[in-house]
Amino acid sequence: MTTESMPKWRRLEPDERREQIFTCAAELFGERPYTDVSTSDIAARAGVARGLINHYFGTKRELYLAVVKRALTVPHVAVSRLPEGSLEERTKAAVDWFLDMVSKQEKLWLAAIAPEGIGRDVEVERIVDEADRTAADRVLEAMGFSRDDAHWEQFNAVVRAYGGMVKAAGREWLVQAALDRAQVHALLSQVLLTLVRDVLPRVSEQP
Repeated sequence: MTTESMPKWRRLEPDERREQIFTCAAELFGERPYTDVSTSDIAARAGVARGLINHYFGTKRELYLAVVKRALTVPHVAVSRLPEGSLEERTKAAVDWFLDMVSKQEKLWLAAIAPEGIGRDVEVERIVDEADRTAADRVLEAMGFSRDDAHWEQFNAVVRAYGGMVKAAGREWLVQAALDRAQVHALLSQVLLTLVRDVLPRVSEQP
């Protein structure tokens, strides 16, 4: 066998292997309820020994929590990539970025916003709450608000309330098929624009 005909195989670096396992776990948790996914299933999908999952992530629950956290957390880079422009243009671009993100991990996102099969779990609830607060922070930053504003916490609460509608609209699009992407985009963009332009200034007027 010549060098050219030999299979191009290479040993994955630890970080690459960890990410491979994580990706396979995310796929499985998106496809099936938590209780229907075993570490053996994840190992088989990733093509690794089950012990490697324990080595990198600990228990199945710990891996699941890591998957949920990544699925729901909006990275800071999402803000920096928004185009300059009018408030209306930025709200439309922000919603478009979000819908793209959801589209790329549809099943996992749906599973993460309504975790089933693990029972009431305080840690899951904490992760969801933290992700919601971070997402609201990102929205406010994207819309030009400053953390120095005395009403930041109230602003965050308003946007978190909007986030509940975002999740509901996502389900109407991805699960119920009652709305298509363009309709969801129009809904979320217009409501976000109204919040930023009309509602939040009123909140800041309150003592």
